[in-house]
Amino acid sequence: MDTVGEQGNGRFASVRPLRIAQVATLYERIPPLLYGGTERVVSYITEELVRRGHDVTLFASGDSKTAAKLSAGCPEALRLLGKPEMGAPLQLVMLNDVYENAAERFDIVHSHVDYWSFAFATLTGMPTVATMHGRLNIPELHPVYRRYPSVPLVSISDAQRKPLAFMNWVATIHHGLPRGLLRFSPLPGKYLAFLGRISPEKRPDIAIEVARKVGIPIKIAAKVDVVDRDYFETIIKPRLSPPDVEYVGEITEAEKSEFLGNALGLLFTIDWPEPFGLAMIEALACGTPVVARPCGSVPELLSDGTTGYIADSVDELTKAVRKLGTLSREACRAEFERRFTVEQMADRYERIYVDTIEHTLRESDSREHHGGCSIAREQGR
Repeated sequence: MDTVGEQGNGRFASVRPLRIAQVATLYERIPPLLYGGTERVVSYITEELVRRGHDVTLFASGDSKTAAKLSAGCPEALRLLGKPEMGAPLQLVMLNDVYENAAERFDIVHSHVDYWSFAFATLTGMPTVATMHGRLNIPELHPVYRRYPSVPLVSISDAQRKPLAFMNWVATIHHGLPRGLLRFSPLPGKYLAFLGRISPEKRPDIAIEVARKVGIPIKIAAKVDVVDRDYFETIIKPRLSPPDVEYVGEITEAEKSEFLGNALGLLFTIDWPEPFGLAMIEALACGTPVVARPCGSVPELLSDGTTGYIADSVDELTKAVRKLGTLSREACRAEFERRFTVEQMADRYERIYVDTIEHTLRESDSREHHGGCSIAREQGR
């Protein structure tokens, strides 16, 4: 297993321009208009690869915005169109388009659609790397993964991969944001922020309880999926009491600098094995520290006592919030710069692309008993 380190040392020197297929889900456009962590990351990596001179084709909804070539799997993103149930069948057709004559069009396929690409990659022999973006602790799906143990996978945190330790993990690559995307705010605000999605596993109810206990207003910027509508109506809505507990709805990318930057801290009160948690590094980019519960990737991403506090119970979280004023917002931004930029993320993916292509060519050479033309030979290495 090759786990790519946190420190970015500049662009991986031996990468020639590659023909790359980036494959996104069809639920949200790339980048999303409102909520959508995975889709934002796909956009960031796609645009950075194009900037570096790679020939990138983005397979996504037709309303996506990109400097890459766009191949539309459907005219519009399905969630805001009100047709999320069409995601699976349309995604299947899109993957057929990706892999049909793929070897003539691409050097590498980078899939962001979980296990859906596995069978195509295995049957065609096309160099493919799949980034896992979701939770992997669903036992009912493990037989699917066990069927394809050799597909190269990238985890977005070390914690994420634990339920599927038997898979072919080739790297852990933390998400990264463009450096200029979010503004640094040197002065703390007077409210607590909750950003993301209203759902039982995100536990906004705990965030509200902590805010009330500590006596600081909280603003909740989050989407409500259809499946979580009842939870919102019965559990969260009765707890709202503006301006102390204010629900502001989904916000755009452009609104995040103000929302997060003007906050005293971000409450990340999750109660599930969060694979990454993009909101945490968005807050750090603004200089805003995070108070989070120790679930999933949280201990990997936060430096307890420097970029925030990790606590579990409501009482412990309340004590942590009271100490937020002692943390340096400059240190939060510095940690973002050191670990979570798009340049660092792209460096690591470029290396994985080359390694995956080389490995696939060696496997093919071995099977067919003749020499292949590898990237190394093309570059005279």
